[in-house]
Amino acid sequence: MIERLPTIEEVESLHRKYAPTEGVLKLVWTHSRVVRDIALQLAQNSQTDIKTDVVEVGSLLHDIGVYTLFNGGGFESTKDYITHGIRGEEILRNEGFSDALCRFASHHTGVGITKKQILANNLPLPLEDFLAETVEEELVMYADKFHSKTEPPFFNSYDYYASYITRFGEEASVSFASLAEKFGKPDLVPLIAEYGNELR
Repeated sequence: MIERLPTIEEVESLHRKYAPTEGVLKLVWTHSRVVRDIALQLAQNSQTDIKTDVVEVGSLLHDIGVYTLFNGGGFESTKDYITHGIRGEEILRNEGFSDALCRFASHHTGVGITKKQILANNLPLPLEDFLAETVEEELVMYADKFHSKTEPPFFNSYDYYASYITRFGEEASVSFASLAEKFGKPDLVPLIAEYGNELR
C-alpha cells in the first residue's frame, strides 16, 4: 500500500542527492522522465485501469540505484549493472519509501528476472523472482525498454528491442510481446522531437 506519493520535486531532489556528477544526473533524470512520458502515453491509450499517479512516481524512481554503479566511464561497462535494481530498492527503503514504490526499482529490469535465470546465468542477485506483479509495475518495466541511457542516449523502436531481447531466450521474447499486446506500442515521434535523442 502507498500511503503518500512524493512530489516530483521531492523525487528530483533524491536524484540530486545520489548523483555523483551533474552529467550523470542529467543522463539518469532525463531517462526517468522519458520513461514516465512513454508510460503515461501508453496508460492514456490503454483499456486497462491504471493508477497513473503511481506510474509517474514509479517511472521517476525506477533507476535511482544506477548512481551507485557509475565508474567514471558509464554504467554499462560494469558486470554488476544488473544489480542496479536491488541497489535502488535499498536506497528507497533507507529513504523511508513504501514497499510498493521500492519494487519499481527492483522489479523493472529486462522483462522480469526469475530464480531459474539467476541460477542458470550465475547472476549477482538474491535467489528470488524479480517479476512485475501489478499493472503499474508492468507498465513502467515495459516503457523502460523504449529508451536507453547510453552515451549518447537512444530511443529504441519496438522492432529494435524485440530483436535485442532474443539474446535472452524465447521466454523473454514472449514476455515482451505479451506486454506489447497488453499496452500497445508507444508513439515515439513527439518524444524524439522533445528530447532530441535519435531512434534506433
